[in-house]
Amino acid sequence: MKNVRQSVPSIGLMIVLVGFPQISESIFTPVLPQLRRAFAVSASQAQLTMSTYFVAFAVGVLLWGQLADKWGRRPAMLVGIAVYLLGNIGLYFTTHFAALLGWRLVQALGASAGSVVTQTMMRESFTGVTGAKVFAKVSAAMALAPALGPLIGGVMQTYFGYRSVFATLVTMAVVIGLAALSRLPETQQVAEHPQQIRQGRVVRRLLTDPVVWGYGWLIGGINGILFSYYAEAPFIFITHFGYSAVQYGWLGMVLAAASLLGALLVNRLLNVWSPEQVALGGLVFGTLAGGGLLIAAYWQQATLMVIGIFLTFLGLNITLPNALNRALVGYEAVMGSASGWFSLGYYLIVSGLTFGMSLLHNSAIQTLPWYMLALSAGMLLVFVSLIRRRSRSLAVEEDA
Repeated sequence: MKNVRQSVPSIGLMIVLVGFPQISESIFTPVLPQLRRAFAVSASQAQLTMSTYFVAFAVGVLLWGQLADKWGRRPAMLVGIAVYLLGNIGLYFTTHFAALLGWRLVQALGASAGSVVTQTMMRESFTGVTGAKVFAKVSAAMALAPALGPLIGGVMQTYFGYRSVFATLVTMAVVIGLAALSRLPETQQVAEHPQQIRQGRVVRRLLTDPVVWGYGWLIGGINGILFSYYAEAPFIFITHFGYSAVQYGWLGMVLAAASLLGALLVNRLLNVWSPEQVALGGLVFGTLAGGGLLIAAYWQQATLMVIGIFLTFLGLNITLPNALNRALVGYEAVMGSASGWFSLGYYLIVSGLTFGMSLLHNSAIQTLPWYMLALSAGMLLVFVSLIRRRSRSLAVEEDA
């Protein structure tokens, strides 16, 4: 069997493709109070536009992961973007909340191609320490993108109304689709005698791999914390502290700064420490910072809470790229399908954790910090108990 890799994608294009699903999620956050009034629903119902997004997203990553193996990476991505465009057009024209949720599901289904197909292309194009550094850069974009979402959404809502947010998403889908159509290469290895991938075998292997379980919890937990923050933060800073939608949008830059600084630190620390050591250090730092955030919430200090949020996400953004890079080592031959099933699992975690935040919503500003601290501590326990021991043995096997 002869394998030939068609091309290696540009990191810039990978950042665009992995970032637009994140923007699509968080751009809703500053308009949640406005959606609540416009559609005459409760705050918890408005937050369903966040948690339901990841239900369809989880289904989508499985679908596009398998289609990426069957059709190729480029065709799967292009079709996904087309579905994403359709969902955004539906959002723009809807006038009923149930329909809004329905088109939100269509939007998420298409957007999920940007996550799973892009990560598949990256995992088969960049490996080892180089792969960890590339994932650090792209992980920065994955956190920067949702940080930009609230700012874009806040500005559009303030000056043009909440429906202009949907128009922005339609425009973004068209631009991204044209960019992918003209510049996205095919990275799948082409085999003279391709073998059919047995999905049941892939799933059984993933389910019995504690490293996959451990990293899945880390990735799902970190993103669950991130989007729980985006679901709850508008009601803390806009409703409780009286921030305007634009002022709240600028808070996204705090997370962007944490993401960018985290990426820089990862690239430096990987020259000295192993990926597992870097991931552990980030978790410990993030958990300690989460404790500080909780104290600031009880003091009712908005500025101190912002600092605590920055430090917490700084630690988590040190951990995330290493988890993404190491999660599917050894699955290269079935990377598209493995990425799809793996992403299905951790996005279900993200959806569940975001929905959990909506269930816990009680107008108290301490609820979110408690939630973030508990999840961070839980991830730290998972890392210590499941991942480090197995990752060491896996590293020995790779060096042998």
